Amino acid sequence: MFSTLLRPKMKQHASTFRFDLLVIGGGITGAGIALDAVTRGMSVLLVDMQDFAEGTSSRSTKLIHGGLRYLKQMELKIVSETGRERKIVYENAPHVSEPERMLLPFHKGGTFGPLMTSAGLAVYDRLAGVGKAERRTMLSPEETLRLEPLLKRDGLLGGGHYVEYRTDDARLTIEVLKKAAEKGALCLNHCKAEKLVYDAEGKVAGAQIRDRLDGSRFRADADHVINAAGPWVDEVRALDAIDNDKHLKLSKGVHIVISQSRFPLRQAVYFDSPDGRMIFAIPRDGKAYVGTTDTFYDGAPEEVAATGEDVDYLLEAANGMFPGIGLSREDVESTWAGVRPLIHEEGKNPSEISRKDEVWESDSGLLTMAGGKLTGYRKMAEDVVDRIVRRSKDRTFGPCITKALRLSGGDFDDPDELQTFIEGKANEAELYGLTRKEGREIAAFYGTNADVVFRFAHAAGDGGGLSASVRGRVLYAIHGEMAATPADFLVRRTGWMFFNAGRAREDREKISDYMAELLFLEPGEKSRMLDELDHAIRQTAGLQGG
Repeated sequence: MFSTLLRPKMKQHASTFRFDLLVIGGGITGAGIALDAVTRGMSVLLVDMQDFAEGTSSRSTKLIHGGLRYLKQMELKIVSETGRERKIVYENAPHVSEPERMLLPFHKGGTFGPLMTSAGLAVYDRLAGVGKAERRTMLSPEETLRLEPLLKRDGLLGGGHYVEYRTDDARLTIEVLKKAAEKGALCLNHCKAEKLVYDAEGKVAGAQIRDRLDGSRFRADADHVINAAGPWVDEVRALDAIDNDKHLKLSKGVHIVISQSRFPLRQAVYFDSPDGRMIFAIPRDGKAYVGTTDTFYDGAPEEVAATGEDVDYLLEAANGMFPGIGLSREDVESTWAGVRPLIHEEGKNPSEISRKDEVWESDSGLLTMAGGKLTGYRKMAEDVVDRIVRRSKDRTFGPCITKALRLSGGDFDDPDELQTFIEGKANEAELYGLTRKEGREIAAFYGTNADVVFRFAHAAGDGGGLSASVRGRVLYAIHGEMAATPADFLVRRTGWMFFNAGRAREDREKISDYMAELLFLEPGEKSRMLDELDHAIRQTAGLQGG
């Protein structure tokens, strides 16, 4: 049950059934908790006041990485756990994650030197359990430049070549939620927990929920409630009682996207910025993106956006490491900004604050999952659901099984099968009236769910200025991925707003018209959704000339 058209039925069920667990928050943390809990035999309801993954979980650097920077800070446990978890994510969802060779150049006077880099990467490989084929290689200056000729040559001493894993953070979250829904979890986006409810003993026992799309309200009852609201966890805690002295400190991270015609980056690079921060530059689908900044942020998390100062900082960093490209604001096609929900540590700047996760429990029994990283979502979920299991002395739930559980679209015996699968689907696409190129793109993007998208595309056909391929994706997003607005589709179901910004802006009205038709929207509802989409476009627009 993961179709937008089934929302009324889902809300009715949510209001008449007592769940074992209510999860507040539909980012990667909440999604992981829902999947872990439902596969142990718990009945689960998850709600998010925005779209799934609309907060931090669609605005990261889009890497499932072992955290080399945390080794520098001697956070060995984080390096070890996240390093091992990234391989698990890859094996369970190869269509949304893939190994990415990363180049770490070192220059005279930089943060890393040859000996430190070699030793650090060796320790990193060991802690992260890196397989032999993916272990680090140390390179001479000449070898480093062969991999990436755009690099600054002055003072170059060499480089380290090691493996990270690239992902689509929002797609990963959606695939986790689809799997949770397949296993029986009830997941509702655009539904806000406005008030907690309590039993006769003062223990939290559910929440009053408001559907922000139609204004309807319902009460959800549950034996246990977990606050996994990411940057909003303190907001949710305020509905209960903040009974410890811990709280979040939000850190803002910004990325910029540039066409590879202007920035012909061959190789993902992790490099020093002028102020000593480490920055990523990563090629992806004909674009190169650069990030991230790391500054404290005190505004509303949902309104975070790149400023001219943020963009200029990243352009200066890129131009410093790749001096021949001469990038300017006019080259920035799109941006994204997100906030990291860090656990406050007095006196530390954003880059120094640990990315560790913690579970807080209030007197009412409300559990809060605070901090953490995208890479560690599965292990974080396992730990907090273990806590629920220990609480449930009168119930027997199964063990955690998510370590070897294929996510939606990831039903491969071995990740190496993906490329063969994609080529096979390119051939099959022609049977549905699609081109081989469209078939290849759909198979690579949706994995083993590609056949469903093919069937939707064949049924939809061309129309309204949209190809059958696009119409099929829209249909699948609504019926199979709970997309309820054009912004849901263009930002979180496809990522076009970031990596195909021109197409997103050009097709905004056609896609909005088609979704309005499919969702039976009144003119006022369609107008409201177009306004929301235009707001998202403004938030992610490049700052050309501004």
